[in-house]
Amino acid sequence: MRIPFTKAHGAGNDFLLSWAEQVPEIDLPSAARAICDRHTGIGADGWMLIRGQSINHSIRLFNADGSEPEMSGNGTRCAAALLIDSGRASDDLVVSTGAGPKHLRLIERNGRRFLFEMNMGAPKYDEREIRFSLPLRRGPREVTIVNVGNPQCVAFVDEFPADWETLGAEIEGHSHFPRRSNVSFVRVADQNTIDVLFYERGAGVTLSSGTGSTGAAVAAILRKLATSPVTVRTPASESLVLRWDDSVYLTGPAEIIGAGEFYI
Repeated sequence: MRIPFTKAHGAGNDFLLSWAEQVPEIDLPSAARAICDRHTGIGADGWMLIRGQSINHSIRLFNADGSEPEMSGNGTRCAAALLIDSGRASDDLVVSTGAGPKHLRLIERNGRRFLFEMNMGAPKYDEREIRFSLPLRRGPREVTIVNVGNPQCVAFVDEFPADWETLGAEIEGHSHFPRRSNVSFVRVADQNTIDVLFYERGAGVTLSSGTGSTGAAVAAILRKLATSPVTVRTPASESLVLRWDDSVYLTGPAEIIGAGEFYI
């Protein structure tokens, strides 16, 4: 049994993309774990099934651990890149996700490298959770909790802690988050620039995160540590840019890097 795929990444956050009609009737979470495995599979942070021709497009995303999140910002840009590259979509498109429809506008293209602005929608938050004391094993840590299509927990730091990956794993599975949470550690460089490390729900450490960048920048603005527009510098050495006016818009890259078949 074979599953055709295309591989793409958004600022180092990598995904395997398959047309839904080419995927056989199988246990999709198990298949996601197999195909995303870095050693025995193709390797990726997530696997995405894409449907649609012309103007109706939708995606279904599975994390590397087989769980099914609401959406991925970087992943949705990758799907948009493939839709345009395959001739199934125009340069201005709407993609339906588990967090609702997302509008993307192509800003520029160079071969199979694309730059999109994506409307992430209005963030949701509780004023009481802009400064929230989260109890951890080493004692309480102040965080900011927001939802940008999926849950985000943001910890501001002066310097990134050496054990940030361990902290990220603890926060991701904390009892305060019944469906787990994405986690970001944020260092404010200046009023319009932040540095971010990501621990994603269902994927672990990633080089970038679209929703994580959105949550981090939104949290920084809510805490009055930054003002829009905010440049988010990631471990992938690629930046994403967020602006917040009538809605939240995130600009970032997507690059198609190859294709093949996975044998399951």
